[in-house]
Amino acid sequence: MHIEFESLPREYVLAGGMLVDPEAKAPAPGEIHVRDGVIVEVGAAVGVSASVPRVDAGGVHIAPGFIDVHVHFREPGQEYKEDIESGCRAAVAGGFTGVVMMPNTDPPFDRASVVEAVLRRGREVGLCDVFAAGALTLGRAGEKLAEYFDLRTAGAVTLTDDGSPVSDTALMRRALEHAAMVGLVVTAHSEDKSLSRGGHMHEGYWSTHLGIPGIPAASEELGIARDLVLARETGAPIHVQHVSTRGGVDLIRLAKRDWGLDVTAETAPHYLELTDRELVGYSANYKMNPPLRSEPDRLAVLEAFADGTIDLLATDHAPHAEMEKDVEFDSAPFGVIGLETAFGVAHTQCVVGGRMTLTDLVRRMTLLPAQRFALPGGRLAAGTLANFALLDPSARWQVRTSTMQSRARNSPFVGRALRGRVAATIHRGHLVHRLATEAAVAAIG
Repeated sequence: MHIEFESLPREYVLAGGMLVDPEAKAPAPGEIHVRDGVIVEVGAAVGVSASVPRVDAGGVHIAPGFIDVHVHFREPGQEYKEDIESGCRAAVAGGFTGVVMMPNTDPPFDRASVVEAVLRRGREVGLCDVFAAGALTLGRAGEKLAEYFDLRTAGAVTLTDDGSPVSDTALMRRALEHAAMVGLVVTAHSEDKSLSRGGHMHEGYWSTHLGIPGIPAASEELGIARDLVLARETGAPIHVQHVSTRGGVDLIRLAKRDWGLDVTAETAPHYLELTDRELVGYSANYKMNPPLRSEPDRLAVLEAFADGTIDLLATDHAPHAEMEKDVEFDSAPFGVIGLETAFGVAHTQCVVGGRMTLTDLVRRMTLLPAQRFALPGGRLAAGTLANFALLDPSARWQVRTSTMQSRARNSPFVGRALRGRVAATIHRGHLVHRLATEAAVAAIG
């Protein structure tokens, strides 16, 4: 029986690949029995009848679908930058089968009705699992707490005012307390705006050389320090977003090791590879918040990601229209896209670079985000969702805008050569992405 991979049946065995189980020590040959979008059995050789078709994965590595806990899809309000459908297409092109949308939309996710509408639209698109982060404050204005119980009931999986720190310390303390009461983790955008306001890149040698107002590392580090102290004071769990500085790493390590806090942290792929030196050409495709930092900062973040001080990789995928980025550097908005290049960048820096194993990297992109935010997926185990990222770790490729699925093109990695690529993505048993130019997988009977 010949099965076209593009039209997978309701039941099949995915075979002929190396399983990258985030709960195992190393990849191993194996098979996965899938029925109705759920894993039935995983093993070296699953026991099924001869009538169940087998789909050959062609020797690729099969991992759980990646989960990104920090994306901006701009819907509602700015769909010309990216909508949920185009964002999901970018996600699955990068191997992501679950994404958590940030609430800085128009209107923001500060009411149950908005959260419900976004989640409903995600289900309609159906390419990957779309989750929502509720806003910490009404209108993300930092003045009054949103209704956390209503947001959680509507389906919010975390709370954040991402893009804007909650500057009022007393209000942030209450936010942590109230979020813990309803069982949600606060995802903190930690920044001292009095130090970062007016800046456009990391404050250091290159900002002085280029004549661009700088954002000091202290703006991030003071924000992290305050939020960690509040977490210690309240006993509430906290997740620190987009860590980019050596001092921020030190603070998180202290909070985990000496304070024993329930704290997790994320960094983005661009902080693993790029530094402020990239801005010598004044390209706004290297402009994000927090900004690209110095080489010592980059190395500290890499080390922290490798040793587990930084728990998760999250893209902070922030699309903008070309006309918005193609302006004077100081006038351009912060933000870069990253879903389609995340695995390649992280694999190149961390695995090829010898800092961690492929299984370690997959764990940071699957199991750990699923556990932290109580999300489905992230495992290769019976009874879990049949969400898979099919990986080719040996692939060498160059990032090109012509193959991007995102509506936006503001990637800092265009033209870069990477090692390791997503060959195909399966969501709830269905093929949702496959490299158009490569026979990543083939069917056999």
